[in-house]
Amino acid sequence: MDWMFHCYMLRCSDGSFYVGHTDDIEKRIAEHVSGVTGGYTYKRRPVKLVWNEPFANRDDAKAAEKQIKGWSRAKKEALIDGDWNLISRLARCKAVLDR
Repeated sequence: MDWMFHCYMLRCSDGSFYVGHTDDIEKRIAEHVSGVTGGYTYKRRPVKLVWNEPFANRDDAKAAEKQIKGWSRAKKEALIDGDWNLISRLARCKAVLDR
C-alpha cells in the first residue's frame, strides 16, 4: 500500500509537543524547522521529529492527531518510546479519574 498521509509529533525547544498531520512529511517538517509557516512552533524552534505514523487516508491521520492532542504529556512520552503497556495503563488511570 502506498501511504499518503502522516500524523507526527515534534518536540519543541521549550520541551512542549506539537502534533500535526500532513500529506508530505519531509516538506512539513522542513517548514517547521525553517519557521516559514509561523504558528505554534515558530518561537519554539529548534524542533525535532520524535514520532511519525503513516496512514492510508487524511481522515485517519487527522483522527489520530486529534486523539493524541488530547493525551497527557506522560502518554505522549510513552507513544514516543513505543511503550504500549504504559499507554494502556495511563488510559485506564484517566478512565478511573473521569468517573
